[in-house]
Amino acid sequence: MELYFAPMEGITGARYRQAHRACFGGVDRYYLPFLSPTRDHLFTPRELRQVSPEVNAGLNAVPQLLTREPADFLWAARALGEMGYGEVNLNLGCPSGTVVAKGKGAGLLADPPALERLLEGIFSGDLGGVRVSVKTRMGMADPEEFGPLLELLGLFPISLLIVHPRVREDYYRHPLRRAEFLALLPRLGLPWCWNGGVTDRESYDRAAALPGVRGVMMGQGLLADPALARKLRGGPPAGRDELRQFHDLLYRGYLADFGSQRNTVFHMKEVWRYLSRLFDGGGKLFKQIKKAQDAPAYEGAVDRIFGELPLRDWAGWTGPAKL
Repeated sequence: MELYFAPMEGITGARYRQAHRACFGGVDRYYLPFLSPTRDHLFTPRELRQVSPEVNAGLNAVPQLLTREPADFLWAARALGEMGYGEVNLNLGCPSGTVVAKGKGAGLLADPPALERLLEGIFSGDLGGVRVSVKTRMGMADPEEFGPLLELLGLFPISLLIVHPRVREDYYRHPLRRAEFLALLPRLGLPWCWNGGVTDRESYDRAAALPGVRGVMMGQGLLADPALARKLRGGPPAGRDELRQFHDLLYRGYLADFGSQRNTVFHMKEVWRYLSRLFDGGGKLFKQIKKAQDAPAYEGAVDRIFGELPLRDWAGWTGPAKL
């Protein structure tokens, strides 16, 4: 079973991906947070910092594209193919209100004619030999939308369909719609991957046992426990020293990137919203991280966390902490 790291905007950037591979591994593909190609047909400097081949050296990385325009998708796919990428991923799942209002991401699920036009334009155009996978939800507001969606998607040579079994209106709050998904699974004629709710051995086994599944994608579970993929392959849990090494690679890298203690600490707080679940107790110490505004305050709290708090073998996932 292949294991994939889901794209998480604002967290799983190039620094995070390289640090994770160096310290833990176990992941077959890292899907990149989405790019939004425009009519200018130029990648911005910020986008290039995420997709340039050198920043993803040693990774099996897959860029993700967010657009409703076939010409923009085709340009980006060819440009990424020239950089050496063999696959690009079309985002049909982002539930953000800003994205949906522009008819992109999950917004396309509410407009089947626009989605069909996009797919026809993509697969009748020049992709430069690049494969196209799709990441989707089950619909916009009702899981019954998934049946017609599967019929439409099945008309095209999609290399992998990654399904997050929620509709857009669920965001990430509603429980996974496993029963509704299973009812429609016999109609899924494409190679497919499960995405959602995999945080431990039990949830992984449930996903891996589904008929025809080719892979399992994990996001929040891997953020909470960076060794999760390794453990699911029979490897050891995260050790204190390697977690500290992972943290320090991220922290020092962000200091170099941002050139600002305040911005770096702010970014690390988002990492700790998930990573804190792997430590037992420590409420006061995590509050210190939440309050930290500069490097000395932040580093003092981190030293105590790694020096004093016991580690859990599994993160005991209950959602990201409110740091």
